[in-house]
Amino acid sequence: MFIEITGKNFNPSDKLEATIEKKFGKLDKYFSSEARAAIMCSEVKTGLCKLEATIYAAGMIFRAEESSNDIYYCLDKVIDKLSTQMSRFKTKLIRRHKEQKDIVFEEIPDAAPAEEVEKGIVRTKRFRLNPMTSEEAILQMELLEHNFFVYKDGESGGVNVVYKRADGSYGLLETEE
Repeated sequence: MFIEITGKNFNPSDKLEATIEKKFGKLDKYFSSEARAAIMCSEVKTGLCKLEATIYAAGMIFRAEESSNDIYYCLDKVIDKLSTQMSRFKTKLIRRHKEQKDIVFEEIPDAAPAEEVEKGIVRTKRFRLNPMTSEEAILQMELLEHNFFVYKDGESGGVNVVYKRADGSYGLLETEE
């Protein structure tokens, strides 16, 4: 697995980079050499570190993040989260990617039986997509007290999604054809 380590308002030390490569090396057995991991270390507030990890393999994206005063604690938690994700979704991944060799399913441990809860769609809503700007969509999302809002962009005509981020700011997902 190729590992790319970057910092944002944070300069990862050589020791930290070596530890990240060692810990992510343990996840290597789950992926082919074509997999790519992007690790972002950042300081969000004075003394508060955040580690985000994204693994791209077989057209799938595995992602985890953790914030703490100790970046090494964040690293351990992120590795645990990624391992848990892979174990929880092993059956679904096998069904979807059984012909691909990018993920080595035999190496992924089975999830604990108590966690094996199949979640399905429990409710369906239909609504008309009205053309609007992203600002209008954010206002509508806030009025509905939702975390996201789907709308038709008035300029491009594409279907977009605005969403509230963990830090309270907003994100925008734009579709391409």
